[in-house]
Amino acid sequence: MGPIATAASIGTGAIVAVVGAPFVLGAAGFTSAGIAAGSIGAKMMSAAAVANGGGVAAGGLVATLQAAAAAGLSGTATAAVAGAGAAVGWLTSFIR
Repeated sequence: MGPIATAASIGTGAIVAVVGAPFVLGAAGFTSAGIAAGSIGAKMMSAAAVANGGGVAAGGLVATLQAAAAAGLSGTATAAVAGAGAAVGWLTSFIR
């Protein structure tokens, strides 16, 4: 794959990751109204509560995902998601 196609793969991966993040969060049960009952998010929250003696730790994975679903991705989170998507795009450039 040439450098232009590789750059296109990297850019596409970054864009798809950033645009898709809210959909993935919603599909996992993290919504603006809270965590949906019976969802993957609810199971994660239950496991986190059991591990922490009954509460979900502030700043933990479940709390961070719920905050992102409720308020949207912060600038830092957007950069991290875009970087991960770009890395996946770069890796797919090796597939022929």
